[in-house]
Amino acid sequence: MEEFITVRTLLRENQERLKLQLLCSENGLNRKIVTSEMHRPGLALSGFVELFTSDRLQILGNTEIKYLFSLPPRQLIRSIDRFIEFEIPAIIVTNNNEVPDYLIQAATRRYISILRTPLSTTRAVHLLSEYLEEKFAPRTSMHGSLVDVYGIGMLFTGRSGIGKSEISLDLVERGHRLVADDLVIITKQAEKVLIGKGREIAQHVLEIRGVGLIDVRRIFGIRGIRMQKRVEVEVHLVDWDTAKEYDRTGLEDKTTEILGVEIPQIMLPIHPGKNITVIAETIALNHLLKTYGYHAAKEFNKRLKEYMMNKDEVPLYQDHEYLKKDKE
Repeated sequence: MEEFITVRTLLRENQERLKLQLLCSENGLNRKIVTSEMHRPGLALSGFVELFTSDRLQILGNTEIKYLFSLPPRQLIRSIDRFIEFEIPAIIVTNNNEVPDYLIQAATRRYISILRTPLSTTRAVHLLSEYLEEKFAPRTSMHGSLVDVYGIGMLFTGRSGIGKSEISLDLVERGHRLVADDLVIITKQAEKVLIGKGREIAQHVLEIRGVGLIDVRRIFGIRGIRMQKRVEVEVHLVDWDTAKEYDRTGLEDKTTEILGVEIPQIMLPIHPGKNITVIAETIALNHLLKTYGYHAAKEFNKRLKEYMMNKDEVPLYQDHEYLKKDKE
């Protein structure tokens, strides 16, 4: 999670999208924004500042601007002076509204930047909220590879050299999409949503031992990559240990926790000759089935209990005559 961003960063990364224009105080661009929350200072402009959240971006829409222009000159100066004396990160004016000259003068004097956008207040606040929430969202980084397999974001983890990158390469060759390799940056967005992406400097580059670095986008094209993906399943690769018992039924769903969000975890033992790629595809499809309400292990366990309760033999197939006539 970012501790802060500067107003300069906000302007640079949103100037085109929000069509932002800097009206005054380039010196104010170094001020820090420390929260994703924003504030419309109607009460503060009218004189009530006891609960004024001055550490937030201040949004001046039609209502605030019309109120300021409605004030007599002395009252306007008094209102702006009271408002501008706080350590405000920046002021954003929406709807391309004209700004009172005295507000620009006072903001320049206090090194507070005023930015203006032609967007409506609702639209501007929505886009800024989306941007700031992503910037201030809790985040962590994990050693592994993230691949979109049949629409499921699969995070492959395990010891260094166990084959995470090789599995990712094989999946891309089979038509799936690489998100990140080596270091996956995971951000918590919304309450239970984890979004993974790679480092910009090493975007869509795989390290294959014995081969070196390969650029997946250059080799496989745009179909083989995506910029980010929700992390939905962790596949933890471990070395096969004959002395250890591994889950053989899948009745109990194991989970792991990332940034306080629980996701399914598959502990997958590997050894030479085992087709991990096909197993990974099967894990993704099985997760989709569970998402839609079908749990194969639980369904089989339910059928088995029903047969045991009825003391019937487990039928091989319902149509025995069909099997008898199969002469091939």
